[in-house]
Amino acid sequence: MSGELPFEKPLVELERRIAELRRFMETEGIDLREEIARLEERAASLAREIYGNLTPYQKVQIARHPDRPTTLDYIRGCLDVFLEFHGDRCFGDDLAVVGGIGLLEGMPVTVVGHQRGRDTKENLMRNFGMPHPEGFRKALRLMKQAERFRRPVVCFIDTSGAYPGMTSEERGIGMAIAENLLAMIDLRTAVLCVVTGEGGSGGALALGVADRVYMLEHAVYSVISVEGAAALLWKDASQAPRAAESMRITAQDLLDLEVIDGVIPEPLGGAHKDPETVIRRVKEVLVRDLRELSEVSPDDLRSRRFEKYRKMGRVFEG
Repeated sequence: MSGELPFEKPLVELERRIAELRRFMETEGIDLREEIARLEERAASLAREIYGNLTPYQKVQIARHPDRPTTLDYIRGCLDVFLEFHGDRCFGDDLAVVGGIGLLEGMPVTVVGHQRGRDTKENLMRNFGMPHPEGFRKALRLMKQAERFRRPVVCFIDTSGAYPGMTSEERGIGMAIAENLLAMIDLRTAVLCVVTGEGGSGGALALGVADRVYMLEHAVYSVISVEGAAALLWKDASQAPRAAESMRITAQDLLDLEVIDGVIPEPLGGAHKDPETVIRRVKEVLVRDLRELSEVSPDDLRSRRFEKYRKMGRVFEG
């Protein structure tokens, strides 16, 4: 198995043993079906135990898995047709953000989202899913266009954060994020967001102001990476698991805190184990909610969205 995570090692070794027995049975003609069935039952039980008791840091590891479906995978799986648009009409085209228009079960929609790569070459091209200012400005241009033509907006969030380098600062990354926040809270059209992997800091929030916000079961959403938080609090990035425990960054925590509106279940082991299933579940949520929100007037959408963010979150002391 490629891309196995450290805590998955016992399960991976058991699955390898099962595969070896299958090959041996085929080549030698010895009946090992009873032994294989016993090991498969043990593997299924172990998988339920591992994935049913994940720590927050293990969820971070799953959220970052390189084989998780990307924004373009969700676009291809959810939309009947899609036309990608490029550029911010100001500086250039940021490939860390993709966006365009398409049809979702016959409904015209605008879709934008962070786009990571599958390998080193693609990650370099996509800047590892970390947008420059022009990426956010491209997204904003498409959202304003959607508002003009009364199309709902769907955002897919999966980034470790906005690109923190000098080129980003020179081109106004802070202002680009702020402009998106201000514009999205005031859009006169429905907005749906899904955190599909890692929702990191302002880079995620710049596409995250919406009427409904969902997270996949093993996605995470935080103001800073767990490594960054550990480095700030304890001067030691290796304390990331400890930081993850205290930051309350999982989908389940954020639903409890009323920061998000729902959790979309993932297949056992994570979205990368069965992309078709998780894409289908995301599509069902999008279709259902967009049909509901299409009945709400633009003025009511804006006022409800404003109130949603005014009262968001809870405070815990002690």
